[in-house]
Amino acid sequence: MKISEISNRTGLNISTIRFYEKSGLCPIVERGSDGKRDFSGTDADWLVLLASLRATGMPMSEMRSFAELYASGDETIPDRKAALLAHRRSLADRQAELDKCRSILDRKLKRYQELMEDKT
Repeated sequence: MKISEISNRTGLNISTIRFYEKSGLCPIVERGSDGKRDFSGTDADWLVLLASLRATGMPMSEMRSFAELYASGDETIPDRKAALLAHRRSLADRQAELDKCRSILDRKLKRYQELMEDKT
């Protein structure tokens, strides 16, 4: 797949894909006979994972470490799993904090609604 096709398939814009590649987060992408990148389905899956990790707040340094583990082969699977489990725990902590904040906002909004109804 060309970069425009991988962009459409993953929903990532081309500049993000290039950024991930230049940052060393992507395994080396094969090149076609025309010299252009030729992304595989595995490359697409990897890009989607990277985007998900980034969207959920994983720092670039941790993403680089994870990518290095991935590039080192299957013997690093336990370490990769541990990294993802740690990230998932941090997401659960963040979700709990967000839920708490949402509850506070909901109570405040309910109170404002009550005050507005009292005036009518």
